[in-house]
Amino acid sequence: MKIYTKTGDAGETGLFGGGRVAKDDALVDAYGEVDELNATLGLARTFPMPADLEHFLQRIQDQLFTVGAVLATPPHTKAAAHIPELRPEWVEEMERHIDRYEEELPKMTHFILPGGAPAAAALHLSRTVCRRAERRVVTLLREDKAPPAVAMYLNRLSDLLFVVARLVNFRAGLPDVKWIPEKPTK
Repeated sequence: MKIYTKTGDAGETGLFGGGRVAKDDALVDAYGEVDELNATLGLARTFPMPADLEHFLQRIQDQLFTVGAVLATPPHTKAAAHIPELRPEWVEEMERHIDRYEEELPKMTHFILPGGAPAAAALHLSRTVCRRAERRVVTLLREDKAPPAVAMYLNRLSDLLFVVARLVNFRAGLPDVKWIPEKPTK
C-alpha cells in the first residue's frame, strides 16, 4: 500500500468509514489537534523521566489514538462498530494518578512557568496542545458532532499533564519555575 493516494490534492480528506470533508473542516481540525498532542507526548517521552511516568504516558498515547479515531469516524457507520469506545475508567484513572502525584508534590503556592527539565518543558507543551484540542472539540460539541466524553477526557488530561510536568521536575530535584510578575510602573 502506498502512503500517498493523491485523493487529498484538492483539499479534501476521507473520514474513516466513509464520507469526504474539507481538510479545514472543524472535525478534521479537532482530530488533527489530538494527533499533534499525541506527537508531542511522543517527543516528551524521548527525554529522561522516571520509568513509571514514561510508561503511563505511553498508555495515554494509546488512548489518544482511540480519541482521534472516535473523532475521525462518523457515528452510525459500519466502521464505527470497529472503533474502540472511550472508557470512563480512563478519566477515573487519570484522576487517581493526579491525586497520588499531588500527594508527592510540594503544595503549589504561586503560578509557575513552563520549564525545568527537558521532559517537563515538553509536557507543558503537550498540556497547551491538549487545551487547544479541547477547544476544538468544544466547538464540535455545540454542533453535536463529538461525544461529550472526548471533551471530558481532554480536560482531565491537561490537568494530568500539568501535574506530571511538575512531578518530573520535582523528582529531578528541580524547583517549579516561579512566575515573577514585573511591578507596575506608575
